[in-house]
Amino acid sequence: MIQVKNIFKSYNNLEILKGINMGVKTSEIVSIVGASGAGKSTLLHIIGTLDKPNMGEVWINGVDICSLNEKQLAAFRNKEIGFVYQFHNLLAEFSALENVCIPAFIAGKTKKEAKKEAEKYFEILQFKDRMNHKPSELSGGEQQRVAIVRALINNPSIILADEPSGNLDSQNAKELHNLFFKLREYYKKTFLIVTHNEELAKMSDRELLIKDGVILS
Repeated sequence: MIQVKNIFKSYNNLEILKGINMGVKTSEIVSIVGASGAGKSTLLHIIGTLDKPNMGEVWINGVDICSLNEKQLAAFRNKEIGFVYQFHNLLAEFSALENVCIPAFIAGKTKKEAKKEAEKYFEILQFKDRMNHKPSELSGGEQQRVAIVRALINNPSIILADEPSGNLDSQNAKELHNLFFKLREYYKKTFLIVTHNEELAKMSDRELLIKDGVILS
């Protein structure tokens, strides 16, 4: 599903990625681990079409994303990729349901269609009774669940998560990790996760260790 071929990335004279090659299969859960500054998040942003490499290729579902223009990238990103971050990035003035529906509206879905799709995921996450609450009325773990529903709303093939449990206590982190595997089981989603959490990394199908801009294992 994901193929990364000889990716290099630098900012000014600072080399971040120095020839990354990797692949991720459909429905696989892969963790990217390594010290801070090793290039984990940079690689995730490139795969997520949020940044471009200086050299190399990235293929997702047979599409060379490095060849797409900005408009094509935005449409591809909205359709194929869901994002989950350490900080939830929820809009404070909107309810959980309204936050979740925003990517669906961008994709052209009606309010009725978006709400129906969102309610389905809230039900699966056993969270439907909280969907009309605003972020300030939700715990950190609940806010992260909202962020996951938002990532799923357009039925993407890939979920990219950057330190998704980094801001949660151990109990909420464990529940979040189990949720990823539940979603893989139900919907065959592919997960690529940047994490410092050893428990999550060990639960994954594979760990990719990045050190000094290259993958060691």
